[in-house]
Amino acid sequence: MKNRWLFLSALSGFFCIAFGAFAAHGLEKTLEPKALAWIDTGLKYQMFHTLALLGLGLFQVANLGQNPPACRAKAFNIIGGSWVLGTLFFSGSLYLLALGASRIFVWTTPIGGTIFLIGWAALAYISVRKPKS
Repeated sequence: MKNRWLFLSALSGFFCIAFGAFAAHGLEKTLEPKALAWIDTGLKYQMFHTLALLGLGLFQVANLGQNPPACRAKAFNIIGGSWVLGTLFFSGSLYLLALGASRIFVWTTPIGGTIFLIGWAALAYISVRKPKS
């Protein structure tokens, strides 16, 4: 795959728009306001992290000519992977709860939030860490 983070951000952005439109027009009269609020929250967090993945992918494209150290590539995988997994757990659980899935999914929402934080912490770490000479 040429750039996995650009590809995943494109898929995620597509889903945000499609599911957001479906929820706004197709589910507005069917779901309770609380369920619609869960979908709205899930879409917001998913779109924030979609844009973050887009930035990560564009950063990699802009630096294609350079040969980054293996630790930076590994860090990008941790960052991007955390944001993708966090989206699946956090936003996905809110979507499932809103659509009437088992209440067991309420436990995956904070797990997804924690995974989001791991990605942001990894980004902060590599941005302040001095490269090895």
